[in-house]
Amino acid sequence: MDPTYTEEAEAFRTRIKDFLDANLPPGWAGYGAMSVEDAFEWTADWRQKLAANGLLAPSWPTEYGGGGMSELEQVILAEEFEKAGAPTGAGNDAFSIQMVGNTILHWGTEEQKAHFLPRIISGEDVWCQGYSEPDAGSDLGGLGCKAVLDGDEWVINGQKIWTSAGQYANWIFVLCRTDPDAPKHRGISFLLCPMEQPGVEVRPITMISGDDEFNETFFTDARTHKDNVIGGVNAGWAVAMTLLGYERGEAAATQPIMFKAEWEKLAAKAQETGANTDPVLRDRLASTYIEVEIMRYLGMGTLTRFLGGAQPGHRVGVQALLVRVPQAADRIGPRCDRPRRDDRGTERQEGLPLRRAGITERPGFMARRVLQRPCRHDLRWHQPGPAQHPRRDGVGSAQGTQAAGLGLLGCTDDRHRTPAHGTDARTHRSPAPR
Repeated sequence: MDPTYTEEAEAFRTRIKDFLDANLPPGWAGYGAMSVEDAFEWTADWRQKLAANGLLAPSWPTEYGGGGMSELEQVILAEEFEKAGAPTGAGNDAFSIQMVGNTILHWGTEEQKAHFLPRIISGEDVWCQGYSEPDAGSDLGGLGCKAVLDGDEWVINGQKIWTSAGQYANWIFVLCRTDPDAPKHRGISFLLCPMEQPGVEVRPITMISGDDEFNETFFTDARTHKDNVIGGVNAGWAVAMTLLGYERGEAAATQPIMFKAEWEKLAAKAQETGANTDPVLRDRLASTYIEVEIMRYLGMGTLTRFLGGAQPGHRVGVQALLVRVPQAADRIGPRCDRPRRDDRGTERQEGLPLRRAGITERPGFMARRVLQRPCRHDLRWHQPGPAQHPRRDGVGSAQGTQAAGLGLLGCTDDRHRTPAHGTDARTHRSPAPR
């Protein structure tokens, strides 16, 4: 199943390709191949070029600084950027544009749209997300961060946790309990709060890797104007769920392109280094090929609904599960982490050797096997056990799809196919227990 496009759509595709050819550096290999300082400087300049050409927020109306593109044009834009490995934004734009910006477009008043959206495009306002709390993670409806109206301002007290990239933001969209007597999902409001004030404190959470992507955010009599409520007072739960749909769904149709490109790079590197003679690595790559193909078909369904005018919504949850399981097993991983500034002046980009090879796979099993080098985060334990992907007979079986993946690796020998269930155990490496 492959989509076809009209002549007008292909002309638009040519325009996007021309933009990428003219503005990406020669021999572009991703900003993971740059030093941290060069990457920050380059992405800031790249963001300005995207904004000037209406490519930073392609779906937004032009009066707010967007591109005013149709759904089909947005898909083509995303496809070509993924194929080129070009960022669609910089820094916190996933929060600023994809999440809160789209949510303001959906729920905001005309005054809110006119005020906040152009400031997002210009980069004057940089956003982060205030949802989870120490006692309200999976049960988000049980949040305890409170907001009380005091004259023309909301006064916010409480804590949020896992605030991604909060140290780089100057605004936060925060779920607050504004009616403690209402049922837990009904007394919540979606507030927009400035962070550059004495009542907001961001404390980075340093992980075992040395990265500090996540933060704790504390509100102590923090204030925001009473008009900075999206969707109405005590109506924040519906707004929050709309935002999650944008967070999870926008990339559902385009992620398979990225993952397929990464898989092909990894397979090519395996052939280049001779690692494709390793039967365990072949098995791992073949099983990942199956997952990438499944993602592609799920993405086609998402694309069809999107072109029909529907938002991705809850249906992308199935694809989210498919993405997260391979990540946990250190198979084909997500897009490169953006570079981090380090007070010690050191690079702390996980998996940098892979990215310098033009591969964005997370460190671990295939990193060792393909690039033939250890990774500093590669803490593993041996767990013998049967093969995880037993052969099945029949048309369209796992065996047939896996064989296709092995063929792309230059593997046609039955000795390197996954053994039938119940055969001798093979030693696999699995992630260490968290």
